[in-house]
Amino acid sequence: MAFAVMTLTNAAADRVKAIVDNAGGEAKGIRVGIKKGGCAGMEYSIDLVTEPNAKDDLIELNGARVWVAPEAVLYLLGTQMDFEVTTLRSGFTFNNPNQTSACGCGESVELKPADLAALAAAGQPVVRT
Repeated sequence: MAFAVMTLTNAAADRVKAIVDNAGGEAKGIRVGIKKGGCAGMEYSIDLVTEPNAKDDLIELNGARVWVAPEAVLYLLGTQMDFEVTTLRSGFTFNNPNQTSACGCGESVELKPADLAALAAAGQPVVRT
């Protein structure tokens, strides 16, 4: 058994499906990862997936498919991915309990690996893998 890596809101699922539909061809979904960068040290990365990696974790909601890169799993455990549109911007947002700070512009974050014992104690959803 393993922890559910991440959840999606309906808005995020709808946006993922729109991205895949607009990409056409062989697009199957998106991959979420973490990369070093920005003034806070880390950034979320989102890439189009045409060929899923067998080591990625798959999250599905309403036909939307999001793969999570294996190196990002410990940083994304317990995260909710959303999509929001505001007056000034639109984009995916991440409500991540592992985030310790963010830069002023909101483009980069500081993340710590998830505390598995705390997640288990909090009763986080568990899925079979």
